[in-house]
Amino acid sequence: MSKTNPSISFRHASIDDLSLLKHWDEQPHVIASDPDDWGWGDDLLHFPDWREQLIAELDGRPIGFVQIIDPAKEETHYWGEVPDNLRAIDIWIGEKTDLGKGYGTIMMNLAIGRCFTDEKVTAILIDPLETNTAAIRFYERIGFQFVETRDFDGSICSVMRLEKKKWIEKSTSS
Repeated sequence: MSKTNPSISFRHASIDDLSLLKHWDEQPHVIASDPDDWGWGDDLLHFPDWREQLIAELDGRPIGFVQIIDPAKEETHYWGEVPDNLRAIDIWIGEKTDLGKGYGTIMMNLAIGRCFTDEKVTAILIDPLETNTAAIRFYERIGFQFVETRDFDGSICSVMRLEKKKWIEKSTSS
């Protein structure tokens, strides 16, 4: 493996990942980006067609988590009334020692590609905490644009959106 081109792939999260995900959920940098309790025990045993929960692995070593949902079909209606053909992504690196190495960018690009492989998907939403300015800058560099500030169950978030057309233009121009 080259340090400039790490080999990161996704696999579906399972109940076998419960202790790892609970551990990551307790890390200060993860709490700073997502203070919510995920209810892993239930989530890892529930496989709705509107959600994918993925473990990112670096050469087989788990390094992060990605969740991709269809916000129009998601059961709690967290995103409110949204049109069809969108996706929403949650993402984080599990251990602090894996931060700042480009893994998040690779993971996000893989997740975006996974979403846009579906020809019907027109855009992707994310909702970093308004206080998480590093995450907001990260998403802006990838191409997400600010839509609005919204209160999601007491968490003030910056809703951001990436249009498929913009992603394709950026991908073909690089």
